Amino acid sequence: MDALDALLNRVSVPRLVDPAPDAAQRELLFRAALRAPDHGQLRPWRFLTVEGDARTRMGELFAEALRVADVEVADEALTKARGMPLRAPLLVVVIARTQAHPKVPELEQVIAAGCAAHGILLAAHAQGIGAVWRTGDMAYNAHVAKGLGLAAGEQIIAYLYLGTPERELRRAPELAVDDFVSAWNG
Repeated sequence: MDALDALLNRVSVPRLVDPAPDAAQRELLFRAALRAPDHGQLRPWRFLTVEGDARTRMGELFAEALRVADVEVADEALTKARGMPLRAPLLVVVIARTQAHPKVPELEQVIAAGCAAHGILLAAHAQGIGAVWRTGDMAYNAHVAKGLGLAAGEQIIAYLYLGTPERELRRAPELAVDDFVSAWNG
């Protein structure tokens, strides 16, 4: 698949099954991530892979986070939280690692980590791997961040769910470029 095809036709694939990407495919996913724009060559990202039984442990971490926030949380919410990481055979947690820098503001570093996540999504699509970017409350939860070992200056940008598409991919919607682009004439 050429680069323009991947850029123009990538879609989120929420229904994922085994197998997960193999070692060679993962190598390409992460090599693509490392090509993200990176002003100052700060490498403001890191990645955690979560698979197998670790997905169950992550689900328990999510349930604990709900209990910390509300000791009377409903059983249905706990069950849902436990099941979230089980929706794909592989999760990649994309983490922005920001640092003080005189020329590269924190926001730019976070955006660079987001670009790294997008690189993974594009590389997945190019290889026929299904992928979807998810966030939600568990991406912004301090208990989850601590449980995943995030340090000061780190934040979760994305949970990328990866696997084999359960069904045929939907077609990317056609958007009118003119709806989003205008000239500024001063």
